[in-house]
Amino acid sequence: MKKKLVFLCWVVLISCLFSPVRVRGEISDNVEKMPQTDSIQFSLLTCAPGNEIYALFGHTAIRYQNFSRGVDLVFNYGMFSFNTPHFVYRFVKGETDYQLGITPYPYFESEYAFRGSSVYQQILNLTYSEKMSLLKLLQDNYLPENRIYRYNYFYDNCTTRARDQIEKSIQGQVVYPSVSWHKTFRGIVHEFTKGSPWDELGIDLCLGAEADKPIDIRQQMFAPFYMRYFAQDAYIQTPDGGRRPLVLREEKIVDAELEAESSWGISPMVTATLFLLLNVIIGFFQWKKQTIFWGWDILLYAAQGIAGCIIAFLFFVSSHPTVGSNWLLVLFNPLPLFYLPFMIYRELKHKKDLYHTCNLVYLTLFIVLFPFLPQDFNLTVLPLALGLLVNAASHVLVLNKK
Repeated sequence: MKKKLVFLCWVVLISCLFSPVRVRGEISDNVEKMPQTDSIQFSLLTCAPGNEIYALFGHTAIRYQNFSRGVDLVFNYGMFSFNTPHFVYRFVKGETDYQLGITPYPYFESEYAFRGSSVYQQILNLTYSEKMSLLKLLQDNYLPENRIYRYNYFYDNCTTRARDQIEKSIQGQVVYPSVSWHKTFRGIVHEFTKGSPWDELGIDLCLGAEADKPIDIRQQMFAPFYMRYFAQDAYIQTPDGGRRPLVLREEKIVDAELEAESSWGISPMVTATLFLLLNVIIGFFQWKKQTIFWGWDILLYAAQGIAGCIIAFLFFVSSHPTVGSNWLLVLFNPLPLFYLPFMIYRELKHKKDLYHTCNLVYLTLFIVLFPFLPQDFNLTVLPLALGLLVNAASHVLVLNKK
């Protein structure tokens, strides 16, 4: 299975590298020599989610077909490479660069059929001049100096880029249907992470309060399937007062079934509850034996501090949207990691340390205010905070009794 996947990836990569040279010439020829009979068709492609975290929300692309010339290409704004220098650091910092790629449709279809993701095609109801305009926009976007862009998951991604190019090519205004529901970025993310609780927890730990604010229809279109939904009932309002539907018809062009990958046998909530239980047991024995288990403390405070460093980096440095308003910084911050050497030193010297008393008060306030903070926290955070609280309480009891 893995060998087939690697082979397919190489095929797709080679096609992306070598087909654009030929493709650009075909596009130029089409613009200059297009016959009066319209044989061009543009479609909005929406791909079903995959198993990888970057594919959990689906994908959007634009399909270009010229039936008289036998051209069938996919313009894909979601191309990126894990081999980019410092990819992980740049991703965390919010400086990930994506680019527009052009792939022959058969390769695109094979890739999504192989991974088990269905593809839906919405044929766009464009005039001849609008199709020429869209073709020219895509050609300009594919120029070496234009094809790379700074990716922003909520505001500038493969879906919003495709939508914007289509709207720019239209002589008139695209009017999308109104809806009665109220959505947030986090709420939409949760719709696509229901079957991936660990991925959902990781995303929730990074997103801040801004992700819980209501967003309008246009902002909801960051998600491919929301874009597909709104496009289906959208219409084009022309300058002369005419109206026509944006989408002529929709069809399923890749009918595939995603193979469910084996997930961790234990959920985040169960893991966090076991963490709380472990702290209760350790705290009890610490109180019973009147001694502190420093091995556990080193592991606990180091883990809490490292998690805090990541959230603090996202909060203060990263340019990712919504991460700069994360109230979890109150619970997970670098302070425990930085203070750990002083904590051990003071214990070895038998000096009084008020850190655990302050930590106990601090954690108690966080848990009491948990339901009232302006952020929708993942419920897994609660047993984690309670575990830290139990640990702090056991320290205070042991040190006071001593």
